[in-house]
Amino acid sequence: MPEGANIALAEWTADGTPPGSEPIWIAPLHIHHEDDEAWYVLEGTLGFQIGEETIEAHANDGVVVPRGTPHTFWNPKEIPARYLIIMTAQIRDLIDAIHSTEQRDPETMKKLFEQYGAELL
Repeated sequence: MPEGANIALAEWTADGTPPGSEPIWIAPLHIHHEDDEAWYVLEGTLGFQIGEETIEAHANDGVVVPRGTPHTFWNPKEIPARYLIIMTAQIRDLIDAIHSTEQRDPETMKKLFEQYGAELL
């Protein structure tokens, strides 16, 4: 991300869900208190819980989650999904911190989310 920029764009792939299995959340249910977040599906399908609503987004669909809205997402299909995630610098820093920590216990994760203006639900 360029220095001084407040938006980041990343392309990611989500593994598929085997038949008869429960989908695995890509991110746990959480809220960003200060940041909006968006996704654009390039291939496959992503499922989203946004507040009380559950939706599926397919190739060429975009999804926006306004700050303050509980959300999570997953790949509900067998085939991998490829997508873009559009996020603020603060969300990108949170994701980087999560990926770099070895401690994954609930209390550590809760504190980490709070450090970056978010809340783990």
